[in-house]
Amino acid sequence: MRRIINSTYITLDGVIQEPQHWPSLGSFSDDGGKAQWEVLEHCDAVLMGRHTYDIFVPVWTTLSGDPLSDRMNAAEKFVVSTTLEKPEWNNTTVISSDPIGRIRELKEQPGQDIAQYGFGQLAHELMAEGLLDELRLWVHPFFLGTGSADDVIYRQGSSGRFELAKTNTLDSGIVILTYRLPAS
Repeated sequence: MRRIINSTYITLDGVIQEPQHWPSLGSFSDDGGKAQWEVLEHCDAVLMGRHTYDIFVPVWTTLSGDPLSDRMNAAEKFVVSTTLEKPEWNNTTVISSDPIGRIRELKEQPGQDIAQYGFGQLAHELMAEGLLDELRLWVHPFFLGTGSADDVIYRQGSSGRFELAKTNTLDSGIVILTYRLPAS
């Protein structure tokens, strides 16, 4: 069965929104790029909510000629959205109804793992349903000191248990904490 691997940037004060506006710490430096590649090299599909899709499209569709962007652009992409009708990004399928049922089906299909980016409503639902198998938190070593309840990883009523599987400290000071579902 395919696994869903979530990769999310987060600050020390728990902010996850709009990392494209954070101070640059070189998450795409040599060691950061290698860590990004480690997520995608074992995945042949990408899953995201509409908000993440809207952030990714203008960036990734302009990149090519390197293994990471070529892999991302060639991957099959699934966007959970009730409003997106004509996706602009190649190989994109919109999941507009019964997202949990459809994602369960995706996990059961043959193929490599599924990368999931962003930790909004979709990630919380996946976690609640036991469908999120691995969580890679890219902890950026600063406090933003801004944001609302919608900007942080915490959501009322969300809970889940993971076990620390790996840590990776990048030259920039970013620490990637990899958590997996506990063995049953």
